[in-house]
Amino acid sequence: MSSAPEQEAARDGREDQDGADGAGGRDGPGGGTGRSGPGRVGRPAPSRGTPAAVRPGSPTPLGARYRTGPDGVAGTNFALWAGGAEAVELCLFDDEEHETRHPLTELTHEIWHGFLPGVRPGQRYGYRVHGRWDPWAGARWNPAKLLLDPYARAVDGDFDGGTGATAPRPALPAELYGHVRDWPQQQAADTVRDDRDSALYVPKAVVVGDDADGPGDDEWRDDRRPKTPWPDSVLYELHVRGFTMRHPGVPARLRGTYAGLAHPAALEHLIRLGVTAVELLPVHQFAHEDHLVRRGLRNYWGYNSIGYFAPHAAYAATGTRGQQVGEFKRMVRALHDAGIEVILDVVYNHTAEAGELGPTLSLRGIDNRGYYRLQDDARRYADYTGCGNTLHVVQPHVLRLITDSLRYWVTEMGVDGFRFDLAAALARSMHDVDMLSPFLAVIAQDPVLRRVKLIAEPWDVGSGGYQVGAFPPLWTEWNDRYRDTVRDFWRGAQPDVRDLGYRLSGSSDLYAWGGRRPYASVNFITAHDGFTLRDLVTYEHKRNAANGEGNRDGTHDNRAWNCGTEGETDDPAVNALRRRQLRNLLTTLLLSTGVPMLVAGDEMGRTQGGNNNAYCQDNPTSWLDWSLLDDPCWRALADLAARLIALRRAHPVLRRRAFFSGRPQQRGGLRDLAWFSAEGTEMTERDWYAPGATLGMYLSGNDIPQRDAQGSPIVDDSFLAVLHAAAHPRRVTLPGPPWAQAYELLVDTGMQEPPTADARYKAGGTLTVPGRSVLLFRADPG
Repeated sequence: MSSAPEQEAARDGREDQDGADGAGGRDGPGGGTGRSGPGRVGRPAPSRGTPAAVRPGSPTPLGARYRTGPDGVAGTNFALWAGGAEAVELCLFDDEEHETRHPLTELTHEIWHGFLPGVRPGQRYGYRVHGRWDPWAGARWNPAKLLLDPYARAVDGDFDGGTGATAPRPALPAELYGHVRDWPQQQAADTVRDDRDSALYVPKAVVVGDDADGPGDDEWRDDRRPKTPWPDSVLYELHVRGFTMRHPGVPARLRGTYAGLAHPAALEHLIRLGVTAVELLPVHQFAHEDHLVRRGLRNYWGYNSIGYFAPHAAYAATGTRGQQVGEFKRMVRALHDAGIEVILDVVYNHTAEAGELGPTLSLRGIDNRGYYRLQDDARRYADYTGCGNTLHVVQPHVLRLITDSLRYWVTEMGVDGFRFDLAAALARSMHDVDMLSPFLAVIAQDPVLRRVKLIAEPWDVGSGGYQVGAFPPLWTEWNDRYRDTVRDFWRGAQPDVRDLGYRLSGSSDLYAWGGRRPYASVNFITAHDGFTLRDLVTYEHKRNAANGEGNRDGTHDNRAWNCGTEGETDDPAVNALRRRQLRNLLTTLLLSTGVPMLVAGDEMGRTQGGNNNAYCQDNPTSWLDWSLLDDPCWRALADLAARLIALRRAHPVLRRRAFFSGRPQQRGGLRDLAWFSAEGTEMTERDWYAPGATLGMYLSGNDIPQRDAQGSPIVDDSFLAVLHAAAHPRRVTLPGPPWAQAYELLVDTGMQEPPTADARYKAGGTLTVPGRSVLLFRADPG
């Protein structure tokens, strides 16, 4: 409870702001009567230069579009949705940061618009939006704050230094905040308006021409999207910057950039590995959080978006006055030429403006109530994301912003799909997650978006937010049930093998409804957040001290096993076990039905030193160490991954398009899926519930329920996989006829090298399976 003087001060502040000027605390364009606070320096500086005449222009399309008018005059049309605003000024900036303001006087369906002759691509701009300052009602207009266009297709500069500042600051500049950030009375911390001009510290939007210095029109039209079917897909999650920052084959000037990822030396690894798609961590323009800047850190992952149309400028090697658009397109073209799709990890659930104490960078200053979900106390934000705010996707203009952005990245930037961060937050109608929500409904009927790959992270942090298995057909999902089950099996924490059977065979318990298929499950063991694969077998406890949060950040539930020693060691026995566990995990992932996702570097033993939340580590902790491939043991791990992916690509029985039935698909055939105990007999109900760590999975290639393009049945080899997670060796009997006459050993994770070509075993015979290993056999029908 606050003291009486604090309550009085807060009340006085509100009365002052709702005061006698009769405009809800607004003292005309550019002014304000918000309560004075420390450091207030008055109204924004006046315009410099002579404003040109603004023609009416058009309310569509939104954003800045360079074009030639009916009279042959070239210029740029500007259009901004700002529903409750009272006035909007377009602000143009020259190279010396001189600002010229142009009032937009045309208003059509809440869109402020105008055409400015002579404004060409490369011009930098922003907006100032006027309206009431009344945080208690959710109104946070402040024309002192220069705002980034939500539809900006390129951005020049950054929020911690802007384009006019001489150097990055030790904290985000106070001028970026719509309220007086250091107001001493905490109860009113976000209610006192700060009238200092923010323009010096704000990056500028850039007008981009439709030809945008990418591949030529003819070349771009000839771009051939790989269009890899979902069952044939192997995803590879990577960070544009971290993938090439230490790559010796990529020129130094291109490392960490879109051009670096497109370089033949970077593509070579992806091609050799055999992945079909890269899933890029966020490449939308994002901002760094104040608490990181204060600690000398950066947001490395990029889950803090502020520009949904702009490629993040810091990843551009060629320039940031629109050149980043063409560079991104050339990267996409290079990946497509290599047969690799491009999937973007997108963050439409929240923005970098955070909660009520966050900065005013774009949407908050354009129309706070229109863009964000607010609580009943409209000063506060509904936070289903854990990041301070949640976009109000039920609002038509917010839904339009998101879908316009998605279509832009598909049709103009060439990407092939999206992974939606905290997708459950987008599926909320008013409060509850609703699979008939406007967002999901619009995506389902959109002629562009329904044809691309759509991946949901099927949870958020709000009540009822865990929705694994609940998204409708058309969507695939990150399957954390798969992750947890496989981790538990190989660390010896699973009491029986019931859940493992479901995960290996496509998670039919989660996805076999409504016409969904096994590829609805994106199977993964690691992702960007959490331990790397190597750290998963090296550490049981996180080591996040470098993040500056006292090791409090990051999950405590790692489901990891350190193989008996915490951290790196010189003990050869421990290291041999760890490498075997890595082979077990990779092999399990790539033999499972569903869509496998690898994380860049896991195939070569990348480590983060036990940091399981390296979101702010833009340094060698997160960057791929390509020298690992010089070590024969890590090179062998990468070779195993490539061999398993090639095996998967060659055999349709390993990438099924329909769920298993457990029954023969043809007269006299074998069941399409059969499970075996270590004794070589089919699993009984009792076997599934019995404590154990050995499971045999038989996949029949003669019973695949799909046909080729000519309508003929698809027939493949049959395979037997034996997974043995116990520490001690186990005698295992191989299933006899009719399952096979003999078995050829293809993979033995107990060995670093591949089995020899003559590794054959008689059906019905026994062999010793090493402790903690996977054996994969090809069944010989005789």
